[in-house]
Amino acid sequence: MGKSKTTKFKRPQFNTVGLPVNAVKEDEADEEQHHEEDCCPAAELLEKLQSPSADMREFACASISRVVQQSQTIPGFLQRDAVRRLGPMLLDSCLAVRETATGALRNLSACGGQEVCEDMVKHDVMTPLTALLRECCAGFESAAVSMTDQKNAVEDIANEAVNLLWNLCESSSQALSVFNKSGLLDVVMQCMERHPHNVELAISAAHCLHTVTEDNPELLSSLNPTVLGVLENALLSSQPSMAHTLLKTLAAGTLWNMKGSLPAARQAQTLNTVVATLSKCLDLDSGTLIPELKQAEEVRNRNAPAAAELEEPAAEELVEEEMDEEEGPKQKRNGKAVRADNDFSDLLPRGKEELREASALLTAQQTSLEIIVNMCCSDDPSDDEWEEESSSDESDMGPDGLCDGVSDLMSPLCLSAEVHAALTNHSIPEKVLKKSGFPRIEAMDLCKENPSWRGLIKKMQRVQSRALTCLHSILSTMDAESLGGAAALQEAAQHLSTLVFGAAEIPKDEEFLEAVISAMRSLLQMIASKNIPQCMTPQQLMSLSEAATACEVVSVRVNAVAILGITGSTLAKEKGTSGTLQLIGNALLQVATRDTDLVVNGEALDALFDVFADGEEAETAAKNIQLLPALKALQPVFKAKIRKEGRGKYSSQQLCVLDNIKINLRRFIGYLEKVVKK
Repeated sequence: MGKSKTTKFKRPQFNTVGLPVNAVKEDEADEEQHHEEDCCPAAELLEKLQSPSADMREFACASISRVVQQSQTIPGFLQRDAVRRLGPMLLDSCLAVRETATGALRNLSACGGQEVCEDMVKHDVMTPLTALLRECCAGFESAAVSMTDQKNAVEDIANEAVNLLWNLCESSSQALSVFNKSGLLDVVMQCMERHPHNVELAISAAHCLHTVTEDNPELLSSLNPTVLGVLENALLSSQPSMAHTLLKTLAAGTLWNMKGSLPAARQAQTLNTVVATLSKCLDLDSGTLIPELKQAEEVRNRNAPAAAELEEPAAEELVEEEMDEEEGPKQKRNGKAVRADNDFSDLLPRGKEELREASALLTAQQTSLEIIVNMCCSDDPSDDEWEEESSSDESDMGPDGLCDGVSDLMSPLCLSAEVHAALTNHSIPEKVLKKSGFPRIEAMDLCKENPSWRGLIKKMQRVQSRALTCLHSILSTMDAESLGGAAALQEAAQHLSTLVFGAAEIPKDEEFLEAVISAMRSLLQMIASKNIPQCMTPQQLMSLSEAATACEVVSVRVNAVAILGITGSTLAKEKGTSGTLQLIGNALLQVATRDTDLVVNGEALDALFDVFADGEEAETAAKNIQLLPALKALQPVFKAKIRKEGRGKYSSQQLCVLDNIKINLRRFIGYLEKVVKK
């Protein structure tokens, strides 16, 4: 139903399955309360925070840090005022206590999700956190911490604190407001300036900065030349490491967020710098670099076998659990929890530099692709739930102007001339297409064979999925000529067909399926508009439809029926296609009748309007599948479903589209009745 709006990427939250904050009822039986205390020793650990022994306080904080990674234990801690009791520990006289306390609050924020973050801010965690960050920054150059080990301790604390700040600002508008008003931008910039000495801290600060500058006009209005200077220094870093590549990528993303606040004279140069940085990141071949990094690790371990033997158990402890993100974070080394998107590089033992580098590379490429998606987004507010907003792009669906009333919802997406030129000049479409291929087998096999590297498999797959989503955005916002014309589009279509149909069966991974099918829809739509021959056989089309309609993700089902509509409307103009049109028509009728989601029902009906709008082949197929009586029977059911479910489940924009489809259904039935009377 028209071009789909691209959706801005935000850092995903932990997909925890734990209880909400208020999950423990006040009227629980005494036995249940005692059982809970046995399972989650919150009271005992919180009591130990008051110990005069620094070692005991550190032990309590580290234990809390581990326990809260089991999200069902979090309510027990919150009910015992854990945030207020941990808060003073951020300013404890012992640096080790400060670090473990900050790590405990970091894990609490990461594993608890948005509701817990908001509760933490409500309990004033921002006050001690702000004071801690200021003290850390003052300590970076202070003579009082001139010794190397002390300086590292201060920076380690700062790293935990910045990560906690990042989590809170991403999940809580109140935390973001405190950030804006408390001058925390200067503190984060100081942490980012440490990149020549401590790139790990600088990356955490860059992540935080990338988050707080997105859609935050209050902060953007107060930006000063110092901020631009720090970002430019990061971008100009000559360090070749993958960690510095990630730092540069995050700095580029922050500059993009700031684009509207930059002086007009600097905007064109900044845009070019941003795209050039992303382009260089995408040039890197993870399929080659990951085996090289693994080989470098093996050489280093052979040269220092004793050290490797000591390090390996810590890595093994991390690995088996780290990246099954559907299960949420699990226990990690030093009690730290892995991020929602499993950027676990800062959790790895110091001896795993090559694995850190590999992880940083993949995170940088994923972030680059997400920034490009955001660059392709329309600035207009969009509804994330209904990604496919409007009715058909075809203007010749039938004699009665079936799309009257929806033209305002059909405005094509477009890029500004400057963004369009920058993406084209740096060959971004070609690089994105290349990244959308399956990860190289050699790299995948190597990671499968090495437990401590196994988590990179999911990260490689995520880069592919982000590339496919990015390809969809590019296809939705750029014209065919800019993408290389008919030959390039057919090559891209063949590439996507190979991804979907190259194996014995269509991949069932929902993230991959959602990304590849949205890209395929955009590409087929562009190909159809240019009258370029389609590359999917009827058998492939139906197998894709079957796989997609069984998927729980609504957007996958929506895109599947849209692809049926696009292909069917193209075939309807050709001779001898009525048999295939019957297959498509029956499939669409089944979805329009049986799918549980109104959005999918509407998309299937809209596709039917496209396929059977005109032509002898379409008329023959429509009669053979009894389309007219089927739609007459469906019409009152569809109207009743909108009336019964619409107001509570769907947005006003979705309802507007559904109402237009309801009107078009009535008109289309009238059109078919005229065809029958011929």
